[in-house]
Parts: sequence; C-alpha cells; structure tokens
Amino acid sequence: MLATAARLRERHPDAELTILGTAEGLERELVPRAGLELVTIEKLPFPRRPDGAALRFPARWRRAVAQVRALIRERRIDVVVGFGGYAAAPAYRAARLEGVPIAIHEANARPGMANVLGARWTEHVGLSYRTTRMRGTFVGMPLRAEITGLDRSALRAEARAELGLDPERPTLLVTGGSQGARSLNRAIVAGAQDIVDAGWQVLHLSGGRQTDFEPAEVDHYVAIEYLDRMHLALAAADLVVCRAGSLTVSELMAVGLPAVYVPLPYGNGEQGLNAADQVASGGALLVPDAEFTAEWVRTRLVPLLRDEGRVARMAAASAGAGVADGADRMSDLVERAAASRRQR
Repeated sequence: MLATAARLRERHPDAELTILGTAEGLERELVPRAGLELVTIEKLPFPRRPDGAALRFPARWRRAVAQVRALIRERRIDVVVGFGGYAAAPAYRAARLEGVPIAIHEANARPGMANVLGARWTEHVGLSYRTTRMRGTFVGMPLRAEITGLDRSALRAEARAELGLDPERPTLLVTGGSQGARSLNRAIVAGAQDIVDAGWQVLHLSGGRQTDFEPAEVDHYVAIEYLDRMHLALAAADLVVCRAGSLTVSELMAVGLPAVYVPLPYGNGEQGLNAADQVASGGALLVPDAEFTAEWVRTRLVPLLRDEGRVARMAAASAGAGVADGADRMSDLVERAAASRRQR
C-alpha cells in the first residue's frame, strides 16, 4: 500500500491520498511515518462461527460501510484502492454504493476474503502471482524504492562492515520476521557450527518476541533481534532462510536472492503457494516447518552451501522470476480505474 501511495504521489504531486485502516494494525505506525493521513474504522473480522460476534456483525458492518460512505462524500474520493485486510471490505462496499471506481491489489497467491468480495465489483485487479486463482492482471508486488533500487554488489562491503560481518565470507541470512520463528531459530543455532565449517557466516535476525532465544556461541555468527534497515541485510546476504510471506518472497526475487523457505505451519497454506513461482524457477527450496531441524541443516542445507555453482544458479533464477516495477504497474491500474469514472 505504501509503495503504491509513494509512486502515485510522485506521478500526481497535487493528489490527496487518504489511508483507511484500523487502530490496531501496523498502519497505525507506518502510515504517519510515511507522511500520509490515516483514518481509522472499527476492526471487523468476518465471523466464522455462530456466536455472539456473528449476531453483532450485521449492525457493525452497516456502521462501518456508512462511515466509509461519509468519508467518500466528504473527501470527494475519485477512486478506492484496496489491498485486503479488515478495512478493505467495508471500503469496497461503500465505493460500490457511492459509484466510485475500485482498484484492488492481491498480495497472496491464495486471495483473501475481502479481495474476493471486492473483485466482484471491479475489473481493475492487480495480482502479485501469476498462479493466483482470481480474475485480474499480473502486476507483481509494489515494493519500496530502497528495495527496487538496491545495488547489492555496490552496498555489500558497507553492509557487512556495519553489521559486524566478515567482508569475504558468503553470508547466510536467517529471519523469521519481526516476531521471529522458533523453529528456524532453534535449527540454525544448533547447526551454526556446521554452517561456519562450510565456509559461510550467519546473520541471524532472531525476532523481537522470542524470549527464550539463546544465540549460538560460534565465530562468524552474528545475532540481531530486529533490524529496521532490512536492505542492509539483503545486500550482505548470499542466501536466505525465512518464512514465505508474500512481501518477503517478492523482495527476494526482486533483488535476486535465492532462498530456503519454511512456510508457516498453520493457516490455509498460502505461504507455500507464495513461493511456488520462485521454487519452480529453481531459485528456492521449500521445506515443511516440521522438517526444518538441526539434522536438515546438517544434511541438506550445508551441502547446498558448499555447492557454490548451485547457489549462483539459484540466484540467477530468482532474479529472472522477480518483478521490480510492481508499484508502477499497480499505479497504472489505479489510474485506469480513476479514468473509468470520468468516461461514464
């Protein structure tokens, strides 16, 4: 959302952009930090069982839709652009009732409920993955400029120096996201010496909520709880072990980094689907969470790290599968949606 908003501001400096979200989401911090206005509505999960929340849902839904309709009229909104999430479904319905065009971006290979609903009311749907079973146009993932403009080779020496890494050793980046991933952390800590013995070093981003995390006491192993300048880690890395969230997969393909993906072991399996394109291209491996153990690190990951040619081929395949201009493609879609109202 923020990457698309930034590109639209570049193209249309006089445009007024209003971000709709909830007070509980990440947008509460990220949107103001990006210099954008945030308007919040009530968080409204769709009920999945017949309980009190389900009984209250219709009234809460009508209230949320009415609130967004009032916002559309007050701000004279020309187009509603949705990226899924709790605020999206009421916004799509409000736009439909107000006769305002809708543009949608679906970030996951398996579309979410809000976007499935919104896609019924617009032909302007952008998809991050060609394999997504949803009517729309492939645009890739809109990414931040610091990612799409990242020159890993030029920044590598500086990044490794700032992160306390050896400038000459190839680097394995391990990250489970801002909250961390216990299975990844345990397996990598247990196998850290084997990784180092293979000639590599480890940059381990453990996550901020792993209270039981104990870093490995091994040379050429650097543990950091949280890194807000993720582009430094990507510049330093030669291979990544991580979850397979849609944004993570798209960023790694955009910068040409091969990966070992360990999808979340719960949910509806969308993380495995997110990685499918990169895996099919030969740029990544997919490992079930239950199988990613210290033994897997020793018997499968370490042999991969020792095979320099294979890692290089995986990197080339990843770069070939990536899309770096997703923000431009999505902005084109938004402009076409806005123009459709003027043509009526």
